[in-house]
Amino acid sequence: MDENPLIQNPNGGMPRLLEIMRRLRDPETGCPWDVEQNFSTIAPFTIEEAYEVADAIEREAWSELKGELGDLLFQSVFHAQMAAEKDLFTFDDVVKNMSDKMVARHPHVFGNESRDKSAEQQTKDWETIKAAERVREKQQGTLDGVAVGLPALLRAVKLQKRAARVGFDWPEITQVLDKISEETEELIEARAAMSQDEIEAEMGDLLFVIANLARHLKVDPEAALRRTNQKFIRRFEGIEMLLRANGKRPEDSSLEEMDALWNKIKRKEKQNTVNQT
Repeated sequence: MDENPLIQNPNGGMPRLLEIMRRLRDPETGCPWDVEQNFSTIAPFTIEEAYEVADAIEREAWSELKGELGDLLFQSVFHAQMAAEKDLFTFDDVVKNMSDKMVARHPHVFGNESRDKSAEQQTKDWETIKAAERVREKQQGTLDGVAVGLPALLRAVKLQKRAARVGFDWPEITQVLDKISEETEELIEARAAMSQDEIEAEMGDLLFVIANLARHLKVDPEAALRRTNQKFIRRFEGIEMLLRANGKRPEDSSLEEMDALWNKIKRKEKQNTVNQT
């Protein structure tokens, strides 16, 4: 057992976690797996932990959320420890940077600006402040700084928001819907006459415009798709349950039969929603 009193102190707080991480990365006495890791190998785990936080929130699994937030915090600690080993920055630098950023971006809370403004105006002010930060960081292009590693739908929305700031945007939602029709037709044509690579390109165009529609509707496309995924799981599991009651499995059933059960489940869900209201 490690005799470091801080590591063994259950009330050691953040200093305890930082010391645990330092020990795990110790080249001589640490964990071989942790010692072998680098920024690139840990990044996928960081993304995974962020999604697990979102999943716990989506399911309102509050008892799980504490642990998932801890896992995500540990990822920040892991990256900061590796950075400290390379003399890039420390965890304290991370904390200071975030604190300074939040104070600077909320002059209506920590400065002299009035809090008497709408959420929409606050969002515009936030974007103005971020734009000034990008200038100071010498990000000259409108699209500079939009992270490559973001989920594709989320990155599409962020790219579109940036372009919209300089006027590159459809003013009317009907124009977005027209573009969806156009891209859908092009995809149908691509399916009939183009290579798989060209089909993929047309599919990407269609998804990009659908992300734009979500932005105009003020809908988070990632959240919307997660919600639909959960709905699909719920309804398909309902199909399996109804089939089992008759001694059958999906592979023993026809598409017509399963589609009829799907519609039955869908009608029941809608009726339950009506009864609840």
